[in-house]
Amino acid sequence: MAISKTLNRLALSNFLPYRLTKLSGIISRSLAERYSRQFEVSIHEWRVIAIIGETPGLTAREVGDLASLDKVNISRAIDKLEKRGRLERKVTAHDRRAFALQLTDAGEEILRAIGPLALEFETRLLDGFSKSEVATIRSFLDRLDTRADELVDIMKEGGA
Repeated sequence: MAISKTLNRLALSNFLPYRLTKLSGIISRSLAERYSRQFEVSIHEWRVIAIIGETPGLTAREVGDLASLDKVNISRAIDKLEKRGRLERKVTAHDRRAFALQLTDAGEEILRAIGPLALEFETRLLDGFSKSEVATIRSFLDRLDTRADELVDIMKEGGA
């Protein structure tokens, strides 16, 4: 009996979701400090800017899904960006209740300034990994993303 409890016991230091969350938090906090100090944007605001910069015209719900942010955090980030003149909302043609989000010139300026800093951080983070290892990491992350999406769907349907 003691052996089976040991086998089923969660070792947090080896639990992949925990390790990914911890790593993400460390990276996000590091970047957020710099972005906040230099550009007066939170990490959530930066995510919104980056996503809208890549795909203009998304709704808040679509941005929230892509940024993995809940409704409250996405709403706060969008409101702050709009108040600071970095983002604007436009009513969508297909649904008068939904708003398409667009970066303003000020938002575009922040995107152009932060982009190279983010890429520099990524380069430094991956320093010491070969090109092949980086490709493997990206491949594993792609597969984990896909599988996590599948599991979310299964869980919504009441599966185990």
